[in-house]
Amino acid sequence: MFERPAAGNRAVLVQVDFGQGSIEERLAEVALLASSAGASVVAVVQGRRQAPDPAFYVGKGKADEVGLAAQVNGADLIIFNHDITAAQQRNLERKLNCRVVDRSALILDIFALRAKSHEGKLQVELAQLQHLSTHLVRGWTHLERQKGGIGLRGPGEKQLETDRRLLGERVKMLKGRLAALERQRAVRRRARERRDVLSVSLVGYTNAGKSTLFNALTKAGAYAADQLFATLDTTSRRLFLGDAGNIVLSDTVGFIRDLPHALVAAFHATLEETVSADLLLHVVDSSSADREGQIAAVNGVLEEIGAGMLPQIQVWNKIDAGMASAEVQLDACGNISRVLLSARSGEGLGLLRQVLADVAHKHKASLAAISESREESY
Repeated sequence: MFERPAAGNRAVLVQVDFGQGSIEERLAEVALLASSAGASVVAVVQGRRQAPDPAFYVGKGKADEVGLAAQVNGADLIIFNHDITAAQQRNLERKLNCRVVDRSALILDIFALRAKSHEGKLQVELAQLQHLSTHLVRGWTHLERQKGGIGLRGPGEKQLETDRRLLGERVKMLKGRLAALERQRAVRRRARERRDVLSVSLVGYTNAGKSTLFNALTKAGAYAADQLFATLDTTSRRLFLGDAGNIVLSDTVGFIRDLPHALVAAFHATLEETVSADLLLHVVDSSSADREGQIAAVNGVLEEIGAGMLPQIQVWNKIDAGMASAEVQLDACGNISRVLLSARSGEGLGLLRQVLADVAHKHKASLAAISESREESY
């Protein structure tokens, strides 16, 4: 959407411990987010609080410490790994004389950078405008989004020079376009359902290896990279499973803890592919020290979009990074709960294909039983 400045941004990260745990993992994650957006992290400021400070989020003294870290290290950007209010952002920028962005703005910025398809760009612009409407902390003419930069990539100069009324009209128009695209997607989905084809969606934390697994299974050649939010657009392919026939496998956008609500709402059409699936393959980075927290974050988003009750099988990926071996694990009731594999090396892919074939057979048998029951009722 906009070109990144050649020199990039020098950023100070701010992380406050409110007793939520996994602080080191959270810091590592926001550092990767900053890097994905094109910033170089030059300092980290941490603190502990019982609750956010109403004026500066971190308190006046800690804000002074953040300002000193920025001055000493020549930083031009402060990144809070939290969501801050418009008033807190305004107060911090006035006090520190430095640009301040929060976690949601950073994630939205990365999405703006990654969006390639027409639908993806519309979804990102909608999310940005909705977030922007609650964070008008600077005058329109001082935002200078046309220059780019982290927290400044936006929907364009024209919209940022208009008032709130025109911004609202733009949001309304974007929602209309996305609704039309959602109807088209629904038509394609109903066509698949009429063919009684099992629909499987890959879900998981960002950078868990979903696209790598998708490519390994379908040879689709979807973009996969060791970076956050490499995939924004849903890609679906047929996967042939021998005598079980074809299934439809979909690769979807990755989730992250504290995913901005505006982004979830904007990507509703894309996430519909997940909600309408017959089975979710929850891809987990088994090498991550915070994998349980990531699993909980993904399940939280699934609940938010109405997919929390769908059948789910966990796929623990990246076993080549640890000491685990490929296997299929069962729960106490004898049902498949977890498949351990490596999408990169291919170890365990055969086990997953067999699991999917078994599910496809049961799906067909269930549909046949329903059809037979309907015929008998007539």
